[in-house]
Amino acid sequence: MPQGPDKLRESGVPLFYRAENAAESGFSAPDLRRGDALRTSVRSLSVFQKEAIVSSARTGLSWRLSSDEGPYLDGHDAAPCPLAFLTTGMIASYMNEITALAKLQNVKIRSLKLIQDNYYTMKGSMPKRTMVGGALPVELTVEIDCDLSDVDLNTFLLNAVAASPINGLMRGKLESLFALSKNGLELEPEKAERITGSIYGEPKDEFDSLVPVKDAPIQPLVWPNGTTPKKPVADGTSAAGSSLTAEQNRALNIGGICTLREDGVKEIQQMQYSPHGTSFMMLSDEAPINGGQGRAPDANSYISAGIGFCFMTQFGRFVKMLKLDLPNYQIIQDSHFSLGGASGGTGKAGFADPLETHVFLTTSESDDVAKEMLDISEQTCFLHAFCKTDMKTKLKVKRV
Repeated sequence: MPQGPDKLRESGVPLFYRAENAAESGFSAPDLRRGDALRTSVRSLSVFQKEAIVSSARTGLSWRLSSDEGPYLDGHDAAPCPLAFLTTGMIASYMNEITALAKLQNVKIRSLKLIQDNYYTMKGSMPKRTMVGGALPVELTVEIDCDLSDVDLNTFLLNAVAASPINGLMRGKLESLFALSKNGLELEPEKAERITGSIYGEPKDEFDSLVPVKDAPIQPLVWPNGTTPKKPVADGTSAAGSSLTAEQNRALNIGGICTLREDGVKEIQQMQYSPHGTSFMMLSDEAPINGGQGRAPDANSYISAGIGFCFMTQFGRFVKMLKLDLPNYQIIQDSHFSLGGASGGTGKAGFADPLETHVFLTTSESDDVAKEMLDISEQTCFLHAFCKTDMKTKLKVKRV
């Protein structure tokens, strides 16, 4: 049964919207270090329901996004799960680079669809503190009609995939950096690597003052699209509460199908194969500075939100499984990406810096337990594992 109130549905607020007054409400972006710098502020609403505001230094736009979990975590299934955001941002970024590279090289594409599968693992025992989240290589199928030869097409697509800014999170092993605050006082992390510099100030209730942009051209930006078709997934589980079991050895498979609409907006159907759940339709559009119209969240905003949401879920899961006290928890996460090799005109592979996350806990537990909350949440986070796992995207081409 779902735990806690369904605040996302009860609020009456759109799940996704571009915030008109983010800066006035206290939300800002980091200083530009690469091509784009995004600050993702996330707060817990009720058990596994969360909301985030993602602000970009490059685009000047701020997006409010929402996430929930399905029955496998006793969630209300009111919004896409955290892993759906990473898949959506990733496949949107690949679409950006493929279409931009085609324009640069005068490649006429008559038909294009991207089908992506992201895979993760969760193994070990939570009571024994041995549970670890993992990330496996991504599979991307490109259905395309163009005049390039097979060899040239394969090279073209490999170059486009490498040009994506998310390439920087996948190549090499990026250890995320953290700062920790408990009840307003900073604690030195036990195992997590410390951010250089001081921790940010305690977040306030700025979320409650956010206002959506008036007369937004596209609404809603996300809506349920039925139950994901089932497919066999080795070691996959979907039973109610299955992700809360003390001992786990399971596989996760989140998919995405991306097409371009006639108006240039990317339409992404998120597929939740394992744990099996609701399929949400999500839209993406780049900001004007990146060649779009800012009608829906851009790829980098989806990617950044997904990592923050996934990390926050692990806090909720850990304290729920061990019955710990954590009435309030928030994070502020900074992510730094290069411009796209094709879409940004750099001609280089995508690059990213290690994520920097400031964690704010309100709890009656001891300092040692607060430190453990951070360490176990990082250890079990699929998307922090994604960042510190060196992997390539496996490419498959299908002519249509």
